[in-house]
Amino acid sequence: MKIAPSPLPLLGSAFIILLILAACTGKQGTPQKGERKGGNPLFTKEVLPQRGSGEGASLYYDLHEIQSSGIIIAGTLSGPDTYYEYHGKEVGLQFELAEAFAQSIGVKLQMEISPDTATLLKKLEQGDIDFIALEMPTWRTRKFPQNGEERASLLNEAITDWWSLDRVAQVKADIERRSSYVVHRKVRPLMQDAAHGIISAYDDLFRRYSSTAGWDWRLLAAQCYQESGFDPGAVSSMGAQGLMQLMPATAEALGVPKDKCFDPEQNISAAARYIKKVNQYFTDIKDAEQRIQFTLAAYNGGVGHVQDAQMLARKAGRDHLCWQEVAPYILLLSEPRYYRDPDVRHGYMRGTETEAYVRLIMERWEQYRGSARSFASGSVPAPAKRSLQDGEYKSQVKPAEEWVPEE
Repeated sequence: MKIAPSPLPLLGSAFIILLILAACTGKQGTPQKGERKGGNPLFTKEVLPQRGSGEGASLYYDLHEIQSSGIIIAGTLSGPDTYYEYHGKEVGLQFELAEAFAQSIGVKLQMEISPDTATLLKKLEQGDIDFIALEMPTWRTRKFPQNGEERASLLNEAITDWWSLDRVAQVKADIERRSSYVVHRKVRPLMQDAAHGIISAYDDLFRRYSSTAGWDWRLLAAQCYQESGFDPGAVSSMGAQGLMQLMPATAEALGVPKDKCFDPEQNISAAARYIKKVNQYFTDIKDAEQRIQFTLAAYNGGVGHVQDAQMLARKAGRDHLCWQEVAPYILLLSEPRYYRDPDVRHGYMRGTETEAYVRLIMERWEQYRGSARSFASGSVPAPAKRSLQDGEYKSQVKPAEEWVPEE
């Protein structure tokens, strides 16, 4: 008599197989930090696509994945005609074109700078950037394998559809319009009342908030004259506002309400707090006057650019803690040989403005120290006359970044 085999071993094997399958499919889970979600219908994959060349990166990270992530990464070279940071804002033709394209596909733009085109091409091949924003002669994107051949990406098709000479001309015209908006500085005396040692109508505010900055109040006054000519309504072409020419984003971060940025006390108080923050990047500079010059340079040109100049000075065997040794490299950061140095992190800089900014403030401070008395106070003058620009009234006082004196 034959005994039928028990079904239990078969059921057990089936159960084990189901567990293994469940474990394998369960590995997808929630994407790790840094992954970008998406789903290109042309290439359906079990694992959610991830950009880059690391483990889990997808070969098919294309337009749909970019739009799902909400971010597109453009690689470029730093330079006056490509991309650089100026007074806290990203500027340059390639940046503005890339930003306009990003907006057209509904995503935010992130820029990555490289020292040379070879590095850019390697990053593109590895998927660390989505496209190269340079005239090569046009923007370059990745190609994907399909049926044993390479095909153009959907991102490339979107760029081709968007790109036109008219569009480039429009962006160039916008840049030219902004750069041609040069307001003429209304000449004011360096001191409101030299006989009585009065620098300006805002001397009491400079005294009140100089302790926040850790500076002599007359230095704060000298900086204010360089920034706005003591015009509380001054607005630069880059959007800096008020006596101390605070950028709106900086003012907001310092807690200044949007409708109070032109208020003299709010503006000076916020600037003093900002100076204190900037000063903390240079605490390794023990000489107080040297540290003041580095802080002024960073207030005008950005901390990152100043640190790049320090690095270049150190590489050249100079004293990176001495402003007179670093200032030449501030100027050299406008030359490709220097702003594309592999160790330079923040790229191109308009160094002539920053060097002049520091020099003129220090000279003016010296003059104020010799003539301004600690108890003098002036009367508040009316703001400078303003001119209509793009439907808004803007001050005719020319801010520091738009004014470099003739030699």
